[in-house]
Amino acid sequence: MSKKSLVRQLADTEAKAVTRNLRTSPQKLNLVAGLIRGKDASKALSDLTFSKRRIAVDVKKALESAIANAENNHNLDIDSLVVKEAFVGKSFVMKRFRPRARGRVGKILKPFANLTVIVSEKKES
Repeated sequence: MSKKSLVRQLADTEAKAVTRNLRTSPQKLNLVAGLIRGKDASKALSDLTFSKRRIAVDVKKALESAIANAENNHNLDIDSLVVKEAFVGKSFVMKRFRPRARGRVGKILKPFANLTVIVSEKKES
């Protein structure tokens, strides 16, 4: 009496990596994710390596994880991988307060974001 196993939601030529609770706003993370959408995996890695944005390091780790998942779990050829999707979602927001003049308070929001990277094997034409 065990639970039925989940059906794989991705195609056989795809692999995915999810990074949760990255300490940046989803808007800023989406700018970096937009850099790699639709590119070859090797080109996307080099773009992230030389990006000046702080969060590019974490996006690069997620992309490397997706590439490793494709190679080790799904036996895909890493030389023909393309970043099919890279999308960002909201996570929680830590709310902090800072005392201000005359007994007032300044609200500080510290947002977190989730990142999902899906790599796919491009078809040989």
